[in-house]
Amino acid sequence: MNRINIAIFVSGSGTNCENLIKYFADSERVNCALVVSNKADAYGLVRATNLGIPTAVAPKPELNDPEVMMPLLQQYDIQFIVLAGFLPLVPNFLIEAFPRRIINIHPALLPKYGGKGMWGHHVHEAVKAAGERETGMTVHFVTPVCDSGEIIAQYRTPLLPTDSVDDIAEKEHVLEMEHFPKVVEQVINETFFC
Repeated sequence: MNRINIAIFVSGSGTNCENLIKYFADSERVNCALVVSNKADAYGLVRATNLGIPTAVAPKPELNDPEVMMPLLQQYDIQFIVLAGFLPLVPNFLIEAFPRRIINIHPALLPKYGGKGMWGHHVHEAVKAAGERETGMTVHFVTPVCDSGEIIAQYRTPLLPTDSVDDIAEKEHVLEMEHFPKVVEQVINETFFC
């Protein structure tokens, strides 16, 4: 089988995006074929360009338009989508076109601290405010309901009462850097190669 072409969707700085591109750079099974952002100024697009990956900008009207998104993804023969810090809800037509082939990373232990408005620092602030003794990351399948898809993997890290919101964010980010590419690889292997 040829390599599976994946698209990475980003909204922000793109550290996970860059990590994924580098992880799969020499892969015989996975090719990072396209990076898509809803924001033209997302630094993730710069990271992708610097690593030689094609990019596209899809603001909300384009993201929600099948006549824009489907040809774009077909142009790059995309077979799998990874959300790596992508904030908009994925439109239903994409979820239907890629059944169990869109996954998302969330910076908390779902079902806690998920749903509308729960992204980035907002999540870590909520974890701190609740006095949690641990936090972590969740990788899940994307469904039409925000952060409610089947959980694929979770990784945990202990917290100290003295940890600041930034400390919590950093501890969680370490988990993302270590585990997210491996989970993506595992899901793609199970989806296409088993």
